[in-house]
Amino acid sequence: MTSQTTKQTTQQTAGQPLNTPTPDQIRRAPKVLLHDHLDGGLRPATIVELARETGYENLPETDADKLGIWFREAADSGSLERYLETFAHTCAVMQTRDALFRVAAECAEDLAEDGVVYAEVRYAPEQHLENGLTLEEVVEAVNDGFREGERRARANGHRIRVGALLTAMRHAARALEIAELANRYRDTGVVGFDIAGAEAGFPPTRHLDAFEYLKRENNHFTIHAGEAFGLPSIWQALQWCGADRLGHGVRIIDDIEVDETDGSVKLGRLAAYVRDKRIPLEMCPTSNLQTGAATSYADHPFGLLRKLQFRVTVNTDNRLMSGTSMSREFEHLIGAFGYTLDDMLWTTVNAMKSAFIPFDERLAMISDVIKPGYAELKSQWLFQ
Repeated sequence: MTSQTTKQTTQQTAGQPLNTPTPDQIRRAPKVLLHDHLDGGLRPATIVELARETGYENLPETDADKLGIWFREAADSGSLERYLETFAHTCAVMQTRDALFRVAAECAEDLAEDGVVYAEVRYAPEQHLENGLTLEEVVEAVNDGFREGERRARANGHRIRVGALLTAMRHAARALEIAELANRYRDTGVVGFDIAGAEAGFPPTRHLDAFEYLKRENNHFTIHAGEAFGLPSIWQALQWCGADRLGHGVRIIDDIEVDETDGSVKLGRLAAYVRDKRIPLEMCPTSNLQTGAATSYADHPFGLLRKLQFRVTVNTDNRLMSGTSMSREFEHLIGAFGYTLDDMLWTTVNAMKSAFIPFDERLAMISDVIKPGYAELKSQWLFQ
């Protein structure tokens, strides 16, 4: 019996609420996911089957279990560029309507099974045109897949709502086109816009026309910033481009000084602005370890940022490459920082507040789904 299990048993015997959530509680807790890549969350077995159906012959492994291991090991290189190379295989098998529909439906199912009640899943339509699909056909296939996944989840006793974020690749020149696409589909499943890809050498300011267009249209967007690159990336995303949220944003820690003698904290101007303006940080702990943006869960900036009341959220980034889920991400943070169900609730409400759906719907999700779900879990000790 582990020390954690012994502690939990003692608490139960003493008639006290559990401080440390159990794995079952973590899985059942309502969770909100804002940063998850569709092409980074495929089931290994699905990749193998789609490769066989489409004639793709470049997979490094054709056994599903071995392929899953390969993806995780390839992503553990410590380099963002090497991490991004793994997507060549997933995108290669996502070039038909049927494949996109299947991947999106399974994504919604898998998230719902893990207790996610609301998710914003992003993908780059421009990366799925090799077999002749149009941008519109890509978006409609993914949207239809998400709706099917939501239906399957309901049939299995789970509830989930999935919105799409359309991503433009920062090294390409189609950002405005993708932004216009996101705006056309904003009432039929697409909730916002994003740019992604290697940060170094490709600043977000290259795509100012897209961001200015979205602002004129009163639409929402997030920007990958402060992951592999530092504070200038975050500053440009916010002050030049006007991002609503920061994808990762982990390097904001570089603008925070902690005194080694007394532990006092001093925020720089940018860090203070991010905290004061309640700018959401889409943090992805496991992914950050893989790309070298953090060295360990215990040393991840999430701990200090949460303590300083930044609007941090917990996310998966790429479930396949990181071998992760929302439950696993929370397990790592709970193990590193001793978080409770109250901490899980706090970060989940942060995420729901920061979602790109209308305010009244966010409020209803918090009041009618998320808080009641945590209250039920916290009351379990009364019936032990």
